[in-house]
Amino acid sequence: MLLLHGFPETSLMWRDVVPLLSNTFTVVAADLPGYGESDCPADRSMSKRSMAETLLEAMVAIGFNRFAVAGHDRGGRVGYRMALDHPNAVIRLAVLDVLPIAEVWRRADDRLVLTFWPFSLLAQPAPLPEQLILGAPHAVIDNALSQWGADARVFSPEVREDYIRAISDPAHVHSICDEYRAAASIDREHDEADEAADRMINCPVCVLWSSGGPLDAWYAEHDGPIGIWRRIAPVVSGEAMPGGHFFPEVFPLETGTKLARFLSGA
Repeated sequence: MLLLHGFPETSLMWRDVVPLLSNTFTVVAADLPGYGESDCPADRSMSKRSMAETLLEAMVAIGFNRFAVAGHDRGGRVGYRMALDHPNAVIRLAVLDVLPIAEVWRRADDRLVLTFWPFSLLAQPAPLPEQLILGAPHAVIDNALSQWGADARVFSPEVREDYIRAISDPAHVHSICDEYRAAASIDREHDEADEAADRMINCPVCVLWSSGGPLDAWYAEHDGPIGIWRRIAPVVSGEAMPGGHFFPEVFPLETGTKLARFLSGA
């Protein structure tokens, strides 16, 4: 099983979920390319396609040609791109509090810009977003951990400091911003090309999202997150989860239990 994190986290976000899964699965919790302790790609873009290829190569290199993927936030987008581009590799996919990129842009409005400020701010041309993050990395982390629906008390000082450290390195911050720029350009084009070609995700998909959060509230007229995911994946199940955007860290037992049940085919 490959676990992928989101922004502004690292693979540390899975710290309390991995022990719940490791009795059943071989678990690989990876820092996304350009994030955390992973290298910043020198000869590849930060498109989800390139990131998925890098992670697939890593999984194959350690002996796994077929595996399940669970991704939160940005990691969910890398995961679904991997499932689309490499259907023989991804046997099950779980996406946590995230929607397909083209679907987000198609329905974008003032709520998206004001609530998910990184989606637009970090996609601005360099060096503005890089300078803003590097000027106050602690403010970015504190805003995310306290304002995105989670209880900030869940995050220990050590975890907070680790997340601050992960967005304090100029090379990694540049890669992160490039990843957001890709989401506003080439990633969207890849999604739209798949849609035009009727290319779908073949494996079963589990969608988990924050109860009462934006995904829960904004898309009811489209049958919610499950209805939107069914536009690109015919076999979709899922439910809302308490705990805000970072529910895997707030409720790791509940998250790990649901992931284990789905990823084992139960």
